[in-house]
Amino acid sequence: MNKEVAIRPAVKSDYPSWKILWDKYNAFYGRQHETALPAEIVAMTWSRFFDAYEPMHAIVAELDGRCVGIAHFLYHRSTIQIAPVCYLQDLFTLEEMRGQGVGRALINYIYDHAKNAGSSRVYWQTHQSNVDAMKLYDRVAEKSGFIVYRQAL
Repeated sequence: MNKEVAIRPAVKSDYPSWKILWDKYNAFYGRQHETALPAEIVAMTWSRFFDAYEPMHAIVAELDGRCVGIAHFLYHRSTIQIAPVCYLQDLFTLEEMRGQGVGRALINYIYDHAKNAGSSRVYWQTHQSNVDAMKLYDRVAEKSGFIVYRQAL
């Protein structure tokens, strides 16, 4: 990438750009009803990023004034350490920006944020079919060896 991408916290005026990327991200993982998640989920998710009582954060990657990537992360308690743990929940870049350092820049921003928050670990999960993203993840983190189980209720 010739120009440097800027990573910054999302602001409320980012909503239109964020929403486009959010919808693309959810479509990538098959979590959409026609074109997007239900409006009430989207509205609640967005509002949580700006609620001081919520441990959720949103960041955007910007290049030439254009939003080219997003990431969401949150902090939670752990039974094996005192400091909060940082979970990178969502990471998405525009397809044409992949392989150009945007995802790495988003992850590095989260690493710095977590370290400054006193967290000693950042973790995330991805689908086994997301092989392109795993090429990056294998360079910036280590696989934990854990397998995720879940049950819808």
